[in-house]
Amino acid sequence: MTGEDSIEIHYGCRTEPGVHAYAQVANFKTESDMDVADMKHYLNRYLPMDIAVTVVREAATRFHAQLAATAKTYVYRMSITDVPSIFERKHTYHCFKVPDKKAMQEAAALLTGSHDFKNFSDSKTSKSTVREIYGIDIYSNEEEMQILLDADDFLYNMARIIIGTLLDIGLGVRKKEDITGIFNGTLEASAPCDPKGLYLQEISY
Repeated sequence: MTGEDSIEIHYGCRTEPGVHAYAQVANFKTESDMDVADMKHYLNRYLPMDIAVTVVREAATRFHAQLAATAKTYVYRMSITDVPSIFERKHTYHCFKVPDKKAMQEAAALLTGSHDFKNFSDSKTSKSTVREIYGIDIYSNEEEMQILLDADDFLYNMARIIIGTLLDIGLGVRKKEDITGIFNGTLEASAPCDPKGLYLQEISY
């Protein structure tokens, strides 16, 4: 697009295979004088159809999509209707039993705050695994339940494992007290949730 030999792209947040993104952020440096509106049109013309560039704008020279992030928000969408939607099957997880929202909310309260989330992730990092969850909100109507996770950052698979554990609690497979056992290592967390219902909703700067 710019005619330059090498462009290094930085992304805001890594999403696991199968996870969607409403608002991924990426940045790159260029010497091109191409108008940002023209860049937007060019990218949307040539990128695959499962990627849409919604905004292109100039940023400060030192801006870095990942390092400058202050918070990240994920949302998990679950269909709770009697019959699964054939049109939403690739973008929502279907529960054949409606989870107990109150039990999930009580468990979510135990996860909120600053904790070592090593046991709620598949991370192999040697760096700190302490993260702060600002809030976990659970909404529902007759057709869909959503879990909203807002944190300063997420370890690898952390969002999916937390949601998988909350779902098991909501479906009566586990108890909310298991959260404490997972934190201290006496219990294992649940398997990661199905990725197709998970969306990166927002990255804050």
